[in-house]
Amino acid sequence: MNYSISTNPSDFDFETIYKYLSNSYWAKDIPRTTLKKAIEHSLCFAVLADDNKQVGFARLITDKATFAYLADVFIIEKHRGKGLSKQLIKAIIEHPELQGLRRMVLATKDAHGLYQQFGFKAIAQPEIFMEVWDPEVYQNS
Repeated sequence: MNYSISTNPSDFDFETIYKYLSNSYWAKDIPRTTLKKAIEHSLCFAVLADDNKQVGFARLITDKATFAYLADVFIIEKHRGKGLSKQLIKAIIEHPELQGLRRMVLATKDAHGLYQQFGFKAIAQPEIFMEVWDPEVYQNS
């Protein structure tokens, strides 16, 4: 099976994205309207099988000049083990609109090894970062 990566919103299968993310540990129960808005205001990447069925996704929140936050990265389980996550991260890192960024960040519980292959490291000065975090926001909506 061949795969491709697209940033064209017409290639995104919202139902596939929503089904996966609303059950993920990081976006559990995300409201549909919230996810639609997030996708519309982000640079997104779809991993497509040769039948154009979406099997993966990533979302980048970015100004395309100085900063980007990588979020919502996934490959559907039955398509894992084929190097698709590496292809996806490579496509993001090499995307022409993302060259020259001063900082790209992400948060992950369990995929440090993947991201380290592409130059991601633990934050050098975590003490300079701050956050407003409401981990229950989707459950309380």
